[in-house]
Amino acid sequence: MKSYRKTAIFVGVFFLVGYVILLPGSFLIDPILDAPDYLINVSANKSQVIIGMFLEFINAAAVVGIAVLMFPLLKKQNEALALGYAGSRIVESAILIVGHIFLLLLIILSQEYVKAGDPDASFFQTLGTLFIAERGLTFRMVMIVVSLGALMFYYLLYQSKLIPRFISVWGLIGAPLSLAGGLIAMFGYRAGAFMLTSTMILGIPIMLNELFLGIWLIVKGFNPPAIAS
Repeated sequence: MKSYRKTAIFVGVFFLVGYVILLPGSFLIDPILDAPDYLINVSANKSQVIIGMFLEFINAAAVVGIAVLMFPLLKKQNEALALGYAGSRIVESAILIVGHIFLLLLIILSQEYVKAGDPDASFFQTLGTLFIAERGLTFRMVMIVVSLGALMFYYLLYQSKLIPRFISVWGLIGAPLSLAGGLIAMFGYRAGAFMLTSTMILGIPIMLNELFLGIWLIVKGFNPPAIAS
């Protein structure tokens, strides 16, 4: 029981860290990329961008930690779905890491743009636009992968009764909404306000659910009767 209690605490911490770390990382990076003169700003604010990337990288590691810790418990309910959930978390982490590679390339592009001293901007603007578009695409792909993984995760939790079923039902409702938001944003790529509405508003239920779940696991842990059975 002590071992399972520690597992619950670590999983809860990883859930909270994922949001506590990810959001500040995005707040550090996104205002720089959204500025009209981002090719200059990225180079001028290199340290800030790298710190934001580091915070987002911690989030990528945290989601894999959740999958590793939960797999031994979830596989007792359904090993195939447990593998599917673990795989979704690994894919999520891989997508985030690839996105960071493109962000590093954007830093290099910005430095070269500044060194060139007011060059013909078309070449630099084209590459910069592609790199920034990749970051937006990364976010949408992560939303889709996370939502599919959450469907498997909360189904297994509902069946196993490791947590109160109202939390699992909450997740099973929030995951399809988040998936719909990600898909709508993917197809409505050019509509900025529309993308914000779909990905953020429809993603709020699952985000609040995971924050609540993280706190629950830290404070309460898994249901002892479910562990005993």
